[in-house]
This record gives sequence, structure tokens and C-alpha cells, in this order.
Amino acid sequence: MSPGSGDTGPGRPDPVHHLTLPGVLSEHRRSRPHSLSLVCGGVRLTYSELDDRTDRLARAFVGAGVGRGDRVVWLGQNCHRLIEAWLAASKVGAVVVPANWRQSADEMVTLLEDALPVVVIWQHEEIGATVEEARSRWGGTARWLSHDAVGDPDGYETFVAAAGEAGEAGEATVPLHRSVSPAEPVLQLYTGAFGGTPNGAQLSHRSILAQAVMVAMVQRITGETVYLNSGPMFHMATLMTTFATFQMGGTNVLTRRVEADELCRVIEAERCNYGFVMGPTAAEIMTVNADGRYDLSSFRTFGGSPAWNRMIDVDDSPWGLHPAGYGQTEVTGMLTFNALGIGTEGTSGRPSPWVEVRIVDPDGADVPTGETGEIVARGPIITNGYHDRPQLNAERFRGGWWHTGDLGRRHPDGSLTFVAPLTRIVKSAAENIYPAEVEGCLAQHPAVREAAIVGVPDKRWTQRVLAVVVLEPGAEVTGEDLIEHCRARIASYKKPSLVEFADKLPRKGWAVDYEELDRRYGGGGYPGTA
Repeated sequence: MSPGSGDTGPGRPDPVHHLTLPGVLSEHRRSRPHSLSLVCGGVRLTYSELDDRTDRLARAFVGAGVGRGDRVVWLGQNCHRLIEAWLAASKVGAVVVPANWRQSADEMVTLLEDALPVVVIWQHEEIGATVEEARSRWGGTARWLSHDAVGDPDGYETFVAAAGEAGEAGEATVPLHRSVSPAEPVLQLYTGAFGGTPNGAQLSHRSILAQAVMVAMVQRITGETVYLNSGPMFHMATLMTTFATFQMGGTNVLTRRVEADELCRVIEAERCNYGFVMGPTAAEIMTVNADGRYDLSSFRTFGGSPAWNRMIDVDDSPWGLHPAGYGQTEVTGMLTFNALGIGTEGTSGRPSPWVEVRIVDPDGADVPTGETGEIVARGPIITNGYHDRPQLNAERFRGGWWHTGDLGRRHPDGSLTFVAPLTRIVKSAAENIYPAEVEGCLAQHPAVREAAIVGVPDKRWTQRVLAVVVLEPGAEVTGEDLIEHCRARIASYKKPSLVEFADKLPRKGWAVDYEELDRRYGGGGYPGTA
């Protein structure tokens, strides 16, 4: 092979394609042994100490029957032990599942039945009663470890310590992480319940590390970063920066709950120099710190009011100035970045350099520039697929591309705009019409409170577009007015040809009940249906 083709020769591993999470931790142990990796309450761990503790936990996992591909569920709030579990699992080829601790007992049971964990690490404080109810109702078997119960013989710390004592006693220890592949899943996050069932998106070492490099670049994460993990760590919005801070050798500071006084105390005490707080939390912090009792000047975060900006360090990183883009859990957080598309036509920026992105029709062919289609992608940050969903995975990976289930549009300058989640397609002659796009157009009319699109069978055109519209109180508008409104803003073939007015839209929970709309208004004949 020619140079650069990927052939590193016999016995010469390719570090780019063989790097794993434990490999990053091992390098941090060599390169920055005394640097702080984690701060959580009174716990402070250097990278050397983190490596030692996760070695012990990995041996304990193996002793409890955790093997390659098995799952460890975390039912708790933010804590250093979640990161320990994640890294220990990565050393033995297992997968950590950080669950949404706000779930009901019913939802926890559903997750446990799907994940089938070998170990569950859970929290007494605040959510103990809900977890114990779920545990009593779940029919599976697992080793349950309470992580926050002091002195519990079945607790997390006892579990870790016992493994350490066994190694110190001279017993053979398991080889750690040498055979782990970067392509193996290491994290499973439950995402959208499309089809009525939550699905566990699996992310690999490679996807996490690749995305971490990109996030570090746009958020200006370095080895000097002290990141405040105050957002939920069952969500990629928080974890993306957690991973980037870990990979760059910075310090992750964890807080269990979002309370203004506690956040102020932690920011000042640890000199946190990066983090995100939501608007309501920022307002609470401004109230708590109105007298300047806390020094928050180190804290780099999004800017806001003049008073807020005087209190903190306004984030002027590419992300701070142009945050977000388009993403989903299944692409390890972000597929496109506004920071890569400053001044572009599209509202979602440009794709990450780690991916290829196309906009396609239902047959997988590229749609013309400016037309709406499904966003598909491939690259190292793409999910390994959903846990135990072979049919869904085959559908989402068809043609060798990850089908996001979301609609987008490519602009003439190459930038992208996310349009809406993909729902059913209405077929008019040879044209594919996405209801979400038409609904969005109707919603721009000042008289429209909400609208839903259904397809009505038509002998000549296959289907016609029917809009069911709910008006704002006291508003008056005709169906023809709304049709003309759409004609002026989207391609003519997409506009409704029929408009029905209703007092409200039928719903299943928060979602519009399109099946009921079909029943009421004669919808049907959708592509792919009998």
C-alpha cells in the first residue's frame, strides 16, 4: 500500500483508528498524573487516581459477571461515580446506560426490561423510593449497588474496595482494555419513543472521541478547562463537553442538582472556567449574587444582560458566539455546527468535518438544492445502532447511510437548514410533500394557532393536500387566503388544495393524532401503506 493508505505495517498499531477511552486515560496518567480529573463534593481525583479506581471497578464488574457487550445502568443524578462506571465499563468492553433519573417507576421498568443490565448503580437520595418500586416490579436479575448510602454492605464503595483488596492480596487480575475495539459501543442513551417505544442509541469509543475533538475546537476546551457539569448527564447536551474535557485532560466538576447558591459556591471554589446554565438558572444566580458575595469572574458562559455579563466571563468561543446547529443523540450530539457556517444562508450551519451529509428523497436519491428531503449521514460519529432493534437498525442504515428521520434543506452556498422531524409523506403525482414543512408554513400566518396536514386520496394525483387549521381566538381568514399564503412561500405543488377549520386538533398526549385526523377527514393512500 502507498503511504497514508492506512497500512501501518506488522505490529505497528494505528493510533488514530485504535484509540479507546482507556487509552486516553492511560496517556493522561503518563502525561498529567497529578492533574485533577474529577471534582464531586469532597471527592478530588487526579488522573492517576481515576485510572486506579476504574481498574478496581473494572475488576469488580468482571467478578459480578459483566462481560463484553453487557450493560451497566446508572439510576442517579450527576456524580463522579457515573464517570468511573463509564470508564470501568470501557475497560472490559461493557456499556454504561445513564438513565433519566426523573422517570416514573413505569418508565424505569421499561428501560430495565430493554437494557437487561448485569449491574444497576442507583441513588437513595431524592429518587430512592421510585427506584425501589421499579426494582420490585422488574422481573430481571442484576447486582444492585447503592452509590450514596454510607456504610451499605451492598454499596458501590464496598464493591470497589473489595476488588482493590483482592488485587492487593496477590490474586490474578483480569487484563484490562487491551482487546477492546474502538468500534465497540460503550455508552447507551435512550432517545425518542418513535413507534411508542424508547430506543437505546449505542455510541462507540470512536464516536465519542471523534466528536470530543470537534467540540473541544469550537468550545475552546483545553487541559486548563474546569467544566461545570450542572446539566443532566443522561443527555448529550451535557456529555459532549464532559467528553471533550476528559479527552483534553481538563477537570470535570460535577454538581448533583441545579441550585443557584450551590452553583455559585462551586464556581468560586473550583474556579470553574466553562459551563452552561439555562436562562432561569442565570436569573436565580443574579438574584443570589446581587451583592457580589461570590466571585464568578472565572466562569465562561453565554452572555446575556449587562448585569449578567459583568458578573461572568462572556464566552467568545466559536460556539459561544454561534451556538448549536443540528444534531441528535444518534450522531453523538451534533451533525452540523453554526460555528462552521457563520453568515451562511442555512440556519443550521455546515456539517462537521467528521461526516458526509446528504439530503435525499424516499428512494435515497439526492434532492435538488433548495428542496426538502431527509437528512442522511455517515462517518465516525454515527451511532452503532439501537440496542436490540435489528429491524429498526436495518431501516435507519439502509443504503449505507444513517437516516436521521429528520427533514432538512441544502442551500446554494452548501449550508444546511433543519426543517422538522420526518412524519408521513404525502404523494401528489410524482412529488413528495412533507407535512411538517407545510405545517410550518401555515404556522407563519398570524391568524393560525396550529395546523396539521393529511393526504386525501385522489384518482388523478394519488393524494391531495388537506390542511386542518385551528385559528387564533377572534381571527378571521379564508381557506383560499391560507392557500395563497403557502403558494407565496413554498413550491406550489406543496400548498394545500383543501382547508378545513377546527376548534382544536386531536392529540395522543402532546402529539397530534394524525390517524384520527385521517378518520375524520378521509385521509389515506400514503406511500408505503396498503
